[in-house]
Amino acid sequence: MQQPLIVSTLEEVNELKQVFRSLYNDYNVFCFHGELGAGKTSIIKILCNDLGVKGGMSSPSFSLVNEYDSAEKGVIYHFDLYRLREPSELIEIGWGDYLNSDSILFVEWPEKGGDFIPDDALHIHINVSLTNDNRTLTFKN
Repeated sequence: MQQPLIVSTLEEVNELKQVFRSLYNDYNVFCFHGELGAGKTSIIKILCNDLGVKGGMSSPSFSLVNEYDSAEKGVIYHFDLYRLREPSELIEIGWGDYLNSDSILFVEWPEKGGDFIPDDALHIHINVSLTNDNRTLTFKN
């Protein structure tokens, strides 16, 4: 899709915000892949703040989904599928309704969602450098 994006610190994120702003018209499901501690939740918080979300944001590790009101894009849904036992559990929480809402969906641990993750989702793979703590984001659709 495009060149990998390297983020040296999560405080220096202007390029990150600009890249995602250019993607919101083409995608509404953003899937974040990375090891524990790679920065998935931190990046989603930065993106939500950029979209005008006010108030506290946290990973929905136990509830599976958090809903945020955004000044820029209306409702944003933030999923954390880490604790999902079976992909079919997504049906029980109304996954189809979320996908059909035209809202932005940020999804952590999308691999746990199996075939329920739509084919047109944008996948962001986060790799953390062991030598300098840089994060490399690779985008794939």
